[in-house]
Amino acid sequence: MNVLFLTLLSFDSLQERNIYTDLLRELVKNGHRVYTISPTEKRQNQETHIIKEENVTILRLQIGNTQKTNIIEKGISTMMVEPTFKKAIRKYFSNVKFDLVLYSTPPITFAKVIDYVKRRDNAKSYLLLKDIFPQNAVDLGMFSKNSIFYKYFRYKEKQLYKQSDYIGCMSQANVDYIIKHNPEINPEIVHVSPNSVEPARVSKTPEEKVAVRQKFNIPQDSTVFIYGGNLGKPQDIPFVVECLKANADKEDRYFVISGTGTEYPKLKAYVDCHSPSNVLLINGLPKTEYDELVSACDVGLIFLDHRFTIPNFPSRLLAYMQSGMPVIACTDVNTDIGDVVEKGGFGWKCISDNVENFTYAIDKACMEDLSQMGDKAKVYLTENYTTGHSYKIIMERVK
Repeated sequence: MNVLFLTLLSFDSLQERNIYTDLLRELVKNGHRVYTISPTEKRQNQETHIIKEENVTILRLQIGNTQKTNIIEKGISTMMVEPTFKKAIRKYFSNVKFDLVLYSTPPITFAKVIDYVKRRDNAKSYLLLKDIFPQNAVDLGMFSKNSIFYKYFRYKEKQLYKQSDYIGCMSQANVDYIIKHNPEINPEIVHVSPNSVEPARVSKTPEEKVAVRQKFNIPQDSTVFIYGGNLGKPQDIPFVVECLKANADKEDRYFVISGTGTEYPKLKAYVDCHSPSNVLLINGLPKTEYDELVSACDVGLIFLDHRFTIPNFPSRLLAYMQSGMPVIACTDVNTDIGDVVEKGGFGWKCISDNVENFTYAIDKACMEDLSQMGDKAKVYLTENYTTGHSYKIIMERVK
């Protein structure tokens, strides 16, 4: 099949590792030809260009700034994604007949692009639902349901669902949410299609862990907890700061936070002002270095704002599992990611409005056999979250 994949993720090669490139490699491995539009944001100063690999064509399309920017610019740029992508398909892929169009949220403004490809090529459409917008913005108080922003984006969201022949959700809680809040959707097209990766060896020997900890000046005899990824409003950074304060200077635990985002300055202000002896804050790392750092830690952390009514399911869970780490999911009550880690026997869950509950989970982790729990994480990943599983789920529908 000729497969068109639409995303806002920026990448130059399918050899890069993330949940999308891993899935696309699986498609190529099974004999499909992949065409993808991977945008480059205006601030990166790259003109539109094409990159070709074996059975892969990547269109690096210049668009406006949609990430790590203010809400106004993000909104305008997001609205312009649709006509920009549609124009690019007409210009660069006019001679390609697509059998399947895959796309992920965010953004939700792909409906007219999907409609165009489906009408032109009689293609099947498959949505990888990774984000439920605009409700997530309402949950965080970014705008209200009475605002023009909500009404516009809710309309675009419904249009996207209408154009989707199949909707793959990250977890059962996502499936239930979409069906409940969008009764016009045929429930039979909505199913679980989880985040997945191509498994790789990322764990290290005890000697290698010692070396990595020395490199980053991390104590050898502490239980090391790591959070890596976006540091924005969804993570409720003020709550994270309160959690760090409650565990400040306890020698049996050490916290590593590596990431970027709009809320990073709040963390930096706390660290600069109080200089906690058991916190390492890093303003982002290249992926290879970050993976190295993760492999030398003991427990992965997931933070989600307690106000969320949508069931988020962060993909960073998979990075922790690949490294053989247990996980503490400190989240709202609506996501089922905490249920997954507890059911799989490789973690703990707590609600992200209670610092004492978080500290209790940290206390338990410091006394647990983390190696055994980490092994369970790897097994659960292999049995549930590989790209082979995702490929099979998608093909069973579209064929």
